[in-house]
Amino acid sequence: MRKTLYLKFILAYIIFGVFGFIMVATFVSNMTYEQLKREKSEQLYNEATLIANTYAADLYNSTTSLDTVKKQLDALDVYMDAVIWIINPSGRMIIDSSKPLNLDEEVVVEGFDPTITASGYYTTGNFFGSFSEDMLSVFAPISADFKVKGYVVIHASLSDIRTSREGLLNISYILLVLLFLLSMIILIFFTEFVYLPLRKITDATEQYASGNMHYEFSIDSDDEIGYLGAALQYMASEIAKSEDNQKKFVANVSHDFRSPLTSIKGYLEAMLDGTIPPEMHEKYLTVVLNETERLTKLTNSLLTLNNLNMSGMILEKSVFDINKIIRDTGASAGMQLKSKKLTLELVLTGDEMFVEADLGKIQQVLYNLLDNAIKFSHTGGKIKIETTVKHNKVFVSVKDNGIGIPKDSLKLIWDRFYKTDLSRGKDKKGTGLGLSITKEIINAHKEHINVISTEGVGTEFIFSLPMVDVDED
Repeated sequence: MRKTLYLKFILAYIIFGVFGFIMVATFVSNMTYEQLKREKSEQLYNEATLIANTYAADLYNSTTSLDTVKKQLDALDVYMDAVIWIINPSGRMIIDSSKPLNLDEEVVVEGFDPTITASGYYTTGNFFGSFSEDMLSVFAPISADFKVKGYVVIHASLSDIRTSREGLLNISYILLVLLFLLSMIILIFFTEFVYLPLRKITDATEQYASGNMHYEFSIDSDDEIGYLGAALQYMASEIAKSEDNQKKFVANVSHDFRSPLTSIKGYLEAMLDGTIPPEMHEKYLTVVLNETERLTKLTNSLLTLNNLNMSGMILEKSVFDINKIIRDTGASAGMQLKSKKLTLELVLTGDEMFVEADLGKIQQVLYNLLDNAIKFSHTGGKIKIETTVKHNKVFVSVKDNGIGIPKDSLKLIWDRFYKTDLSRGKDKKGTGLGLSITKEIINAHKEHINVISTEGVGTEFIFSLPMVDVDED
């Protein structure tokens, strides 16, 4: 497109100009010629009719002399720049305005036929061999006593008509040239606002195709081409971001797998080569077991995310009491809470609060959020789970008074494997996938989850679920 589109447009522009000149030289020329002939013939016919009804009629009615009529026709000849004849039906010449009057010389037009004009009133040619050039000839009958006594024939040179046509065509050619030059504005407009932006887009596409997703270009236009350029840039930035995320994903997976594998390998080699004495094996085997549990948890989380992405999150919705699920989740975390001396406060609206959702996945959401709150709470702190109702929605809040999340990290916590700098020292066993899974689950329910956090004060996660009135079912 970059190498041919502009040339095609230029070629089309040149063809337009050439065909324009051809049209003027052929069709317009012929149409102008025919129009001038019709106008001239009408003019001559009107004059011929007028002569036939006046001078010629008077001549045949013997009310005027031949010399008088000849003088009148000579004057009209000069005025009209045409040859005027008065001729008998047999073809014998009575008066010829182009020649002196000579009664002794008889001139006959051989083969004269007044029907030569067919249904019209003019004809073209040399008029039965009377002229050496083509003439435009018109007929007007001279009537007397209800009989055709003769004809007034007026001849005008076609070369004069052609000269007039050429003059008009010259004007047409000048107008066509001006139009052709003015149409260059369209070519300039196309170049500036269509071709050059398309070339930028094509160059950018080639850069993106070669893998340079960070290539930047700009199109200062608010039309469809500008929108196409912006969309292409946005697509490239998203692909670049996706590639960066993929690299980060691989790096994080590699790091999170390498650390426990390094520990497992190190401890096992130390036990095999005797660096760790047999009496210490049980202690370090426990460490190895914890590391394998960490790998198992990481693998399960990855499989969960992969299944969510591949299946598009198939939900098995049912109606259940969210308050009961919160109480059960809190009870299952009793040992973790006790080990950090944490207090769990449940502030639930009503004894029962029914929602419609996937029970198993909502349990996973609650477990992930509570597990996070436990990990990042200070020893002896408090965790609060609260439910509220607003506009037929149940809002579940999980709040802690732990280390909090830095402001710069709030938008990144949903990314896979992301860990804040503050959490890296505390969350040794974390995979960085819990919040990603949580958000995927809530989004699949077409609901929302938000986070409010202040560094050093605490964090609160709030998600919504559709409330169901069981009395209506």
